[in-house]
Amino acid sequence: MRKPTSVRPNRRQVFLAGAVVAASTVAATESASAGGFGSGNLAPWTGLTKAISTPATIERTRQNNGIFMFGDSLGVQDGKALAQRLLSALNLPLAVNNWSGRPTKETVDALAQWKADYGLTRRILMASGTNDIFTPSVFAAQVDRAMSIAGTSRTVFWVNTQVARTTMSAAVQLADQRNSAWINLQLADAQRRHPNLRIVHWAEWLAAKPSRLGTYLRQGIHTSVPYGQDARNELIVQAIKAG
Repeated sequence: MRKPTSVRPNRRQVFLAGAVVAASTVAATESASAGGFGSGNLAPWTGLTKAISTPATIERTRQNNGIFMFGDSLGVQDGKALAQRLLSALNLPLAVNNWSGRPTKETVDALAQWKADYGLTRRILMASGTNDIFTPSVFAAQVDRAMSIAGTSRTVFWVNTQVARTTMSAAVQLADQRNSAWINLQLADAQRRHPNLRIVHWAEWLAAKPSRLGTYLRQGIHTSVPYGQDARNELIVQAIKAG
């Protein structure tokens, strides 16, 4: 398949999306049946599928200047293929801490725990935000917290978010998209505060052609296999290659 090209966000569009978010938050809050921000409520996730590397793999990755990845269900599904792609393209090993349904606060908790237990590699991949559509207002603080844990000497690559669950009502899909835009706006703003933060522009790449949403996503959230998986993983690899 053709390699996906990086798509930089249009700042005007991003900030307009933020304005829409701010204007619509009050209306969304009134929709109790759909949760405080219109997307519903986060379901219990601690019993869901996870993929966490063994201590031996973590240590080997750290010693060989590889990459630590922290993510959610997209990482659970796509992490093995990403590890193979990184090793083949850049000769970089990958250790993963991916957990389905996990929001960013607990993902950053895992980052902190690995730092305490193993130390960190100089490149960190954060693939979290999908499960923050239910409470998007807390996301920015967690990005800042992750950057503080990583420190200024490490590069943090962060995959942004695209959610509009096609199994849900039109109103909830609209809320999902609005909340995704809000999350991505916060991430874009965080990049201005943290020079060592790099954004992997998954949402912009999908939005560049309307047909991509149906081809590269399943039910408006997870990557299709192999097309969406390959496209998202290639964007990650290219971002890491660019540094």
